[in-house]
Amino acid sequence: MNIDLHIERLVLEGIDVAPDQRPLLQAAITAELTRLLTDGRLSHSVAQGIALPRLSVSGIQLAGNDPVQLGRQIAQSLYGGIGHE
Repeated sequence: MNIDLHIERLVLEGIDVAPDQRPLLQAAITAELTRLLTDGRLSHSVAQGIALPRLSVSGIQLAGNDPVQLGRQIAQSLYGGIGHE
C-alpha cells in the first residue's frame, strides 16, 4: 500500500520551540507518523483514500521540552485524529 500524506500547515498552540530545534521537531513528527502509518491499522475508509481539509485533534500533555519527544507526541495525536482500527 502506498500512503501519500501532505500536511500543508501544522498549528501548534502553546508550544515554544526554539528556531534551531524546529528541524528536529519536524523530523521527529515525520519519523513517528511514518512508523505509525506503516505499522498501524488504518480504518477501512482511510485506507481507501480520503482528503481531510482540516484535522483537529485533542490536546496533548507535554512531557518536557525535548523536540524529539514532543514530535512523537504530536505525531501520535495526529495519527489518532486520522483514524485507525
